[in-house]
Amino acid sequence: MRTLRLILGDQLDIKHSWFQKNDENIIYVIAEMRQETDYVKHHIQKVVAFFLSMRIFYTTIQAQGHQAVYFQITDPDNPQDLEKIIAVCIEKHKIEKFEYQLPDEYRLDQQLKTICSNLRINSEAFDSEHFYTTRHELSQFFEGKKLLLMENFYRNMRKKHHILMNGSAPLGNQWNFDAANRKKYKGEVPVPSEKNFHSNASEIVAQINQAGIITFGNLDENNFSWPTSRKQSLEVLDYFCINLLKYFGDYEDAIHTEEKFLFHSRLSFAMNSKMLSPKEVIETVISFYHENEAKITLSQVEGFVRQILGWREYIRGIYWKEMPNYAQMNVLKNYNKLPDFFWTGKTKMNCMSHAINQSLDEAYAHHIQRLMVIGNFTLLTQIHPDEVDAWYLGVYIDAIEWVEMPNTRGMSQYADGGIIATKPYVSSGSYINKMSNNCTKCHYNVKEKFGEKACPFNALYWNFLDEKKEYFKGNQRMGMMLNLLNKMNPEELYKIKVKAHSIIEDMDSL
Repeated sequence: MRTLRLILGDQLDIKHSWFQKNDENIIYVIAEMRQETDYVKHHIQKVVAFFLSMRIFYTTIQAQGHQAVYFQITDPDNPQDLEKIIAVCIEKHKIEKFEYQLPDEYRLDQQLKTICSNLRINSEAFDSEHFYTTRHELSQFFEGKKLLLMENFYRNMRKKHHILMNGSAPLGNQWNFDAANRKKYKGEVPVPSEKNFHSNASEIVAQINQAGIITFGNLDENNFSWPTSRKQSLEVLDYFCINLLKYFGDYEDAIHTEEKFLFHSRLSFAMNSKMLSPKEVIETVISFYHENEAKITLSQVEGFVRQILGWREYIRGIYWKEMPNYAQMNVLKNYNKLPDFFWTGKTKMNCMSHAINQSLDEAYAHHIQRLMVIGNFTLLTQIHPDEVDAWYLGVYIDAIEWVEMPNTRGMSQYADGGIIATKPYVSSGSYINKMSNNCTKCHYNVKEKFGEKACPFNALYWNFLDEKKEYFKGNQRMGMMLNLLNKMNPEELYKIKVKAHSIIEDMDSL
């Protein structure tokens, strides 16, 4: 039976069971499509990374003896639409059955179901074989429970897969070392330079331009640093273990103006495109830890494992549990527009300038920059979560909707009303000052609440609490802050609110 198998751009897993044996009756199709480049405006590095990785994957499976067809973005016979591409391949190759791996985005899941329902041939969906969990495992775990606490899910995952366990007890007799993962980086240990592959992306950039794809962000065409093959992805994993793991946990929440990446692995694109699996990443890191226990503490490793085994699997489960309604949630009723400096990086706020310019330059920022700097600002200024979603989904190289939306709309913007986070992740300038060196050379004064040079985060923070206090009055975790708000001198609060409203009305002057 002549079979057509679809490979999406985030399904580049050469270890998948599909590729373990050759069959001359199976044809794989991989396609660069305007459908995928245009549903949101993407960072140029994101488009380049996916196209380069897809092309390398295509040549890899061909070299292994598999039959495959590939549609480049500028091919004149490329229909640029998934349904049309499948139809063209079915007709041209006399296909009798269509197969695909379950996609990780709801929109593609729905599209493929519709496509298959319209086909005159049989079709079948297969698991991507990537995650520890099935799509609906989290829903089953939390069935009948009101609170969907990640920590409970994470501990269950540790037990189920026997990761960092000593029998039935956690290794080190402690489940979570989060309290040890909050150090401010002061330059006390040197940060190794990032793993850079210096790839040339000029040809593919020319094709992107020729196709008329609208992108944003910056790119050095002769020095593209992201991994675009399994071999390179494994090199990044090894580099992380050898050079960065030793201090990862200590400084995973730290921010520093002179260190863009600190000790973060930058494995997220390789994992989210499935060139690496979470299982092999975790097993490699834990094996390296056991071989080097004299040099690496357990807190470094647990902090890393928690992000992948805990948070990554948890976020995916939330996505499939709550979609499609999740994409429209805006419980705090925030409707403001994203300021222009999100596209230019031009702002006098030092923390925002560094975080946004890094995002535009590198298509990457680590989780605290995304959550407690950029996300904090957009929530305090009450930006519509649709606008925040679109920016995060476009700017970050690792942003695929299943992982981006719950992190942004849920964890960062609290638009889901607390499905993920038990309280909104907002702060005044004091948190940013505590975890970074941004405030020392900022145009604004982190200790002032109002006045021309007052840190915008300060007035915005108290104004946000005041404007949303009715919503949070029953939230125990917000009790202390709301009590402080209630005790604030009315005249001082009035000045703060005047300051905050002037900021929100003219954000691009910041």
